[in-house]
Amino acid sequence: MLLIHCPYCEDDRSELEFRWAGEAHIARPDNIAEITDEAFADYFFLRDNDKGVTYERWRHIHGCGRFFNAARDTVSDRFLTTYRAGLAKQPVADVAATEQTIETYEQTEGDAR
Repeated sequence: MLLIHCPYCEDDRSELEFRWAGEAHIARPDNIAEITDEAFADYFFLRDNDKGVTYERWRHIHGCGRFFNAARDTVSDRFLTTYRAGLAKQPVADVAATEQTIETYEQTEGDAR
């Protein structure tokens, strides 16, 4: 089970109290009424799916109910930092996804077949 730090409650809580809310820091169009359908589709539907450090929005559903941002390594599933919504991207230490060791069932328990 993951422990996620809520920057508003200032406490580490179980992942079961939180919900993922998508990619953070998305550039919104200045005047959405004037963009093309293709540009709207790109803005509204298309998201990055990077391997490594990514910035995400989360919501503390079973706590304060507030949205916040988090930097998370998608390879190790480790939260690097969390910070309040509305703040600029917070810097994180260099974490290369390929440098992380990920254990699989086969590595820890043997062949899954």
